[in-house]
Amino acid sequence: MAALADRAPSGLREAVLSLRDRLVANPAFRRWAARFPLTRRIARKRARALFDLSAGFVYSQILYACVRLDLFAVLAEGPAEERTLAARLSLPPEGASLLLKGAEALGLVQRRGALWGLGPLGAAMVGNRAVAAMVEHHAALYADLADPVALLRGQGGGGELARLWGYVRAEDPRALGAQDVARYSALMADSQTLIADEVLDAFDLSDRRLLMDVGGGEGAFLIAAGRRHPALRLRLFDLPAVAERARARFAAAGMAARAEAVGGDFHRDALPGGADAVSLLRVVHDHDDAAAARLLARAHAALPPGGVLLLAEPMAGTPGAEPVGDAYFGFYLRAMGSGRPRRAAELVAMLRAAGFAEARPVPTATPLQTGLIVARRGA
Repeated sequence: MAALADRAPSGLREAVLSLRDRLVANPAFRRWAARFPLTRRIARKRARALFDLSAGFVYSQILYACVRLDLFAVLAEGPAEERTLAARLSLPPEGASLLLKGAEALGLVQRRGALWGLGPLGAAMVGNRAVAAMVEHHAALYADLADPVALLRGQGGGGELARLWGYVRAEDPRALGAQDVARYSALMADSQTLIADEVLDAFDLSDRRLLMDVGGGEGAFLIAAGRRHPALRLRLFDLPAVAERARARFAAAGMAARAEAVGGDFHRDALPGGADAVSLLRVVHDHDDAAAARLLARAHAALPPGGVLLLAEPMAGTPGAEPVGDAYFGFYLRAMGSGRPRRAAELVAMLRAAGFAEARPVPTATPLQTGLIVARRGA
């Protein structure tokens, strides 16, 4: 009886869903639902959602064009006439008109009488180098997703994105030179500003002595942590060429005296000891399961009893942000040729398997951008 009871809700739910599927797949029902007052709004909303999915690439290309042309910075100076904007953007009148109308439909710009100004989404882009850098580098992603079916069949991936993230295909990433890491290191530095405050707001590091950021690029997160906690010592561990860029950034930020950058490869080298806090920001999801497990074990070995690990990245299955972890990063990492998005529960299990006595999700202000798990090494 218990087994039948367990199956009953599932069977009822499946019957309801099957009925829904048959109805929605019926053209006559869709026409009726679009006219009937009680279902009209739902039908129109679903039709719009399906069209947005079909047209999403065009929408993203409009945003890409705005970023490349620096339209938001131009409009931040003040509303302008269309002909003035065409000249500033080096576009023919018809091209400027097309872009502005498309951007207006997406909330990026807004008509103000005879002038054009920033829209609510465009205003949020002003000075937002983190998002702009992500938009610009999507050219590589679009190239890799040109044939998504081939990508799913394992015939793609490891193309333009892998060339951008040079360590993905390198036999020995430690041998990469300055020119090999410059582009992706700059992208990491820009994008880390999106999540630094999220992590630092969610977990207080004021009782920690030394924070080591593993795979932290040019040290943007460490600089943010150092500014918030003046007594905190800082250490970056990344590839030698990346560490060299971090040293320059630490010096420019006035933190050279308390921040060090150590060169190495966390896939091959043990992590330096002495830190009582280790951070992995958008690092674990870049790696396949075996490599990720080894990295977590190395982080555990580097920490003293009571030391903490901060693991922050967009996570699959995040309520309200499912398209970010499950759709966007799922395909992004497949195209890159390494890693996959994981659910918080899966990461907690991996951390426990690596030896951590405690691992728990910690809420962040914007889980769409980043989830956070804090793990603690036992005594």
